[in-house]
Amino acid sequence: MDFSLTDEQRAIRSTIRSFVTKEVLPLEKELLHRQQRDNSGITHDELRELQLKARKFGFWGPSTPVEYGGMGLDCVDQSLLHMELGKTLVRFHLGGEADNILYDCDAEQRQKYLLPTIEGDISSCFAVTEPDAGSDLTALRTSARQDGDDWVIDGEKTFISHALDADLAIVIARTDPDANYRTAYTAFLVERSMGFSTAPIVTMGQMQPATLSLDGVRVPAANVLGEVGDGFRLAMRWIGRGRYIQPSRAVGAAERLLGMAVEYAHVRRTFGKPIKDHQAIQWMIADSTAELEAARYMTLLAAWSADHDDETRVATSAIAKLTVANWACDIADRVLQIHGGIGYTQELPIQLWVRDLRVLRIYEGSDEIQRRTLAGQVLSGRYKPGGHLG
Repeated sequence: MDFSLTDEQRAIRSTIRSFVTKEVLPLEKELLHRQQRDNSGITHDELRELQLKARKFGFWGPSTPVEYGGMGLDCVDQSLLHMELGKTLVRFHLGGEADNILYDCDAEQRQKYLLPTIEGDISSCFAVTEPDAGSDLTALRTSARQDGDDWVIDGEKTFISHALDADLAIVIARTDPDANYRTAYTAFLVERSMGFSTAPIVTMGQMQPATLSLDGVRVPAANVLGEVGDGFRLAMRWIGRGRYIQPSRAVGAAERLLGMAVEYAHVRRTFGKPIKDHQAIQWMIADSTAELEAARYMTLLAAWSADHDDETRVATSAIAKLTVANWACDIADRVLQIHGGIGYTQELPIQLWVRDLRVLRIYEGSDEIQRRTLAGQVLSGRYKPGGHLG
């Protein structure tokens, strides 16, 4: 059993770490000012400029196949990369990416939607969550009915990431009201010009999701993604990708935060000595370090399982999503506590980390859903602790 990284993995990590340090971290001071002023974040133009700079570094489309101009990285390599990207408060993501289910486009859709999305000429969002259907995808009510050569879609989606700027929405809608949920839904490629509208949802963190409304939106039959009735499978595939990407980002954030705590513990003095000499602080540092390292390897195991299409992948990804999200929140809270009153102010970025990390326990599969999934895997016998070892 070898836990060391390959030379290629070390090179990827070193290069993206250098890019984040040089190009992204310097933007954090301005980001904090914007947050204090009007709760705004990085602009679309700033993000695009950073993505093009990263492209010159060789980072473009980490998950995008090489034949589409991407890096074609496996899941473990992507996890290592996202751990580095997670170390900055700036909500930066690399360009050259497309929603994984867009690769189910047919030849015409590929030219019209997939390739322009990869190049960044159009932006997309994935619209599945509804006001009364979050974790329970079987409760989706957005409907699509055939009318001649078109489908007419009615419904409302909510908490849709990237919807405000999206030119294209991948909308999951019910096309057969009487079918089993596995065949009742279909995915549609809906252009904004076809008539959907969006409105922002204000959150406690930097995320800017939106509601997405469809009122009699007509979509050509040619814009069905995959096959009619294939929407549930595509939705689950889209959701599954985040089960190791989001924990990877959380590991990066926790590592950055812990580093801040260690640095502060050396310079802050109380009762005549640095606070690092107080046992209460030492225990918080120790607990955070133990959780961080456990989180790192749980996340990498989930990514490894995904790479190998291992039979334990469902359980290991649920374990990673559940535990890492909670540990990252706990570490952020301890780091704030170590900083005391100054940590609670908006002068330091800790308060923003605390708010941003909290959503990890909710979106792309809440804590409760991960527990439900994991319990089902164990009780059915599909997963046994240590099962990935054979």
